[in-house]
Amino acid sequence: MRPVVHLLPKVKHRVFSGHPWIFSTEIGSVDGAFSPGDIVEVRDPRGIFVCLGYINPESTITVRVLSREDRDIDEAFFKERVRQAVEYRRFLFGLSGSFGDDPGGYRLVYSEGDFLPGLVVDIFAGYVSFQTLTLGIDRWKETLIEAVNEYVSPKGIYERNDAPVRRLEGMSLRTGYLGEPFDPVIEMDENGVTVLVDIQRGQKTGYFLDQSENRLLIRKHLAGKSVLDAFSYSGGFGLSALKGGASGVLFMDASEAALDLARAAAGRNRFSGGASFEMANAFDALRDYERSGRKFGAVLLDPPAFARSRKMVESALAGYKEINLRAMKVVEDGGILCTSSCSQHVTPQEFDDMLEEAAKDAKVSLRVIERRGQRADHPVLSGVPETEYLKFRMFQVLKW
Repeated sequence: MRPVVHLLPKVKHRVFSGHPWIFSTEIGSVDGAFSPGDIVEVRDPRGIFVCLGYINPESTITVRVLSREDRDIDEAFFKERVRQAVEYRRFLFGLSGSFGDDPGGYRLVYSEGDFLPGLVVDIFAGYVSFQTLTLGIDRWKETLIEAVNEYVSPKGIYERNDAPVRRLEGMSLRTGYLGEPFDPVIEMDENGVTVLVDIQRGQKTGYFLDQSENRLLIRKHLAGKSVLDAFSYSGGFGLSALKGGASGVLFMDASEAALDLARAAAGRNRFSGGASFEMANAFDALRDYERSGRKFGAVLLDPPAFARSRKMVESALAGYKEINLRAMKVVEDGGILCTSSCSQHVTPQEFDDMLEEAAKDAKVSLRVIERRGQRADHPVLSGVPETEYLKFRMFQVLKW
């Protein structure tokens, strides 16, 4: 018999509308002994079956939904979910061959977006970056690795379980090769550009695939322009700008290691003549450029998440406003601003409202060219706003 979670009466439960999370404040009682990470049955206040999920009382998200059918949750269940996720990417990108032989990069499994809460699997030119971010999914790690090997046939797998969110689930951090070791710096093709992915030491899983289509999108608008790629990381946006004919790109990041990757990738693409590099804090550098009167034909902003929780949104929006205001002031009249936020807790409306305020203070008008989000291999579930985290905006900046 599975332990049974009873939902409280007179509470608006989002799980009834398809949401995959049940919070501790929604739970009345639990019948039966359980250990954190165990599979539990959830029933409504009338005792009617709602779903199956795994439970972790150490997390504010106490139950994460796995299935709305009363069925066995076993190795076959998890392997089938991985297979379905991989096949969905084949459908999205029109692929028929092995992902292990593909020179590009894809998110093969995106947690709740693929009904596998806590599992993230990225592949870069055949090499997999593997994360189990919740205790319930970590319990099935070996089965999930078997499924990845079976349905993806990767050249190698690297575990990137160094995300701090694991500590909130009561788990330790760990990284390492899951199988034979390989060179952790990987050459990957992204839209016809060679980028370098450090699967071992790079941010998050090694590279931000969610922006891939947005990087391609900017090319046609940046030809002939001088470009500042602030928060450049390993250079994805700036390299794409050079591919599209930008007259020059200044790659700026606070990490020398990230700039080393961008510099090496520029060389691999024979872009070195148009590329320059500066290790700096973007906030400080943009302020200095404003004072000195330096201008760019385009500024690209792709900062890290400023809001790690809903409580941090106010301060995050202040940070976003400052960096965007500074960018608007160093863009030439009629130039381009591309700006992003990957903070899940900042809503699209809050982000757009902030940009309007920044534009007013900068005394510019923003003419919308594109409003976009993450690539489709980071699936967004209708009714689950937490799965739609990336905001990408492209504007023409017109001085008053």
